[in-house]
Amino acid sequence: MIITTTPTIEGKKIIDYRGIVFGEVIAGVDFIKDFAAGISNFFGGRSGSYEGELIRAREAAILEMSQRAGELGANGIVGIDVDYEVLGQGNNMLMVTVSGTAVIVE
Repeated sequence: MIITTTPTIEGKKIIDYRGIVFGEVIAGVDFIKDFAAGISNFFGGRSGSYEGELIRAREAAILEMSQRAGELGANGIVGIDVDYEVLGQGNNMLMVTVSGTAVIVE
C-alpha cells in the first residue's frame, strides 16, 4: 500500500478512485505519563512518554485507514491528512484521525 500526502503518486497512474477512507484512534493518557511529562515540563525538554503515545496512536490510525482501503481493493491512498485533538473533561484523551482517498494505481 502506497500512502502519501500528495494528490498523485510519482511514476504511477491512478486508474480508479475507491473513495475516502478514515482511521481513528482515541488513546488515554494515564497518571504515570502525566507525572513524567510534568517533570519534563518543569526541568525543560521533551516528554518521551507523550511523544511515544502520539506515535503509537498515529501509526495505529494509519494502519486502520490502510486496512479499510485494502478492503475496497485499493493499493494506494493519496492526499492523506492527519489531525490531532485533545478530548475529555481533564484533557486526558488523545484522538488521532487520518483520512485520504483510496486509489488503484498501475
